[in-house]
Amino acid sequence: MPPAADCALRSDELVVSETPQRGPAAVALILGALAMGGFAIGVTEFAAMSVLPDFARGLGVDEPTAGHAISAYAAGVVVGAPVLAAFGARYPRWLLLIGLMGLFAVANTLSALSPNFETMLLFRFLSGLPHGAYFGVAALVAAETVPLKYRTRAVSTLLMGLTLATVAGVPVVNLISQTHGWRWTFGIVGALAVLTMTLVALFAPRDPAHPDASPLRELKALKNRQVWLTLGVSAIGFGGMFAVYAFLASTLREVTGVGPEVLPWVFAVFGIGMFSGNLLGAWAGDRFGFRAAAGLLIWSAIALAFYPLASQNLWSMLAVVLCIGAGGGLGSILQTRLMDVAGEAQTLAAALNHSAFNTANALGPLLAGTAVAAGFGWGSTAWVAVALTLGGLAIWLWAWLDARKSTDGASRRPDIASERC
Repeated sequence: MPPAADCALRSDELVVSETPQRGPAAVALILGALAMGGFAIGVTEFAAMSVLPDFARGLGVDEPTAGHAISAYAAGVVVGAPVLAAFGARYPRWLLLIGLMGLFAVANTLSALSPNFETMLLFRFLSGLPHGAYFGVAALVAAETVPLKYRTRAVSTLLMGLTLATVAGVPVVNLISQTHGWRWTFGIVGALAVLTMTLVALFAPRDPAHPDASPLRELKALKNRQVWLTLGVSAIGFGGMFAVYAFLASTLREVTGVGPEVLPWVFAVFGIGMFSGNLLGAWAGDRFGFRAAAGLLIWSAIALAFYPLASQNLWSMLAVVLCIGAGGGLGSILQTRLMDVAGEAQTLAAALNHSAFNTANALGPLLAGTAVAAGFGWGSTAWVAVALTLGGLAIWLWAWLDARKSTDGASRRPDIASERC
């Protein structure tokens, strides 16, 4: 049973379509095809951070400056998610997914061919454009393949591709980049995007576009305060994880004192934490609703606070990195929350979650890099991270109290109270 604070929102605003009857094998193929796109996106997003020292040297810039390429990708997501989702809403979702992956493939291949840092910034920005729209549209397709009570788990399966990228894809790509050069990172992502296009074309349901779909209809999501508050939790709260992750390789080398051969294993541990957190977050989201987000934010703040102390020793670093990665389970909870509060503007709201997520991806490394450049040391990235995570928790509290207020108001109106879930 969802928490009381969510009930009025779900009964008044959620538009639920009937889920067609599909066998387990068909559902698995659909979710697997969608998850492959998540895997490709996860590799480019997280592997770019893991090879940051390599392409910084290759393009002749220092590491804090190279972090701007991470921010450029995130800025592309922030811009592309609402624009492509709103204007793509009139197209069938399976066809839109193929087009988005096509753009992703081209932009990542161009990133691999960047002759200098300026063109790298441009191509990373273009690579980010389809990211949020792909995840948003794919999340809606995933949610519609299963009964309502399993939506968060279906969305988490999509995000499982991203978390598997951190477990397996990033370490493997990191090893390849050490052997053959950092450009292979982005070339591999281009190939994975083409594979995703093929799988979506083969297995995604051929559902037609909604007859009333239009950019103006999607923009209705922007009138809803709960949509903005949920996006705020993602944009600020997730910034903590990225503030630390973007400079994890540098911290391991400069503070922990490990060699480059150890880095892939540490990133794999982070991925295991993220994979586990995604499973836990999916269960908690279906069980406790929006309240589960607060629990994960508190967990993340505690784990991040231990990061500077743990950075002196590899084994303690592994334990803390595992715990920080587990905080990534917040993503599927917020994605489902947006489905609950967005009304008819489902495509734009779902995509905006990844726009917000990558606002965090831009904000975290930017603030952490500024702290390092100011001379506060690599450990300062953790204190930036804690502040951002607690900021996300404060916005969650605002959203939760606002939802409670809406529920209390509904209980005094018989026409709404009778519809509560």
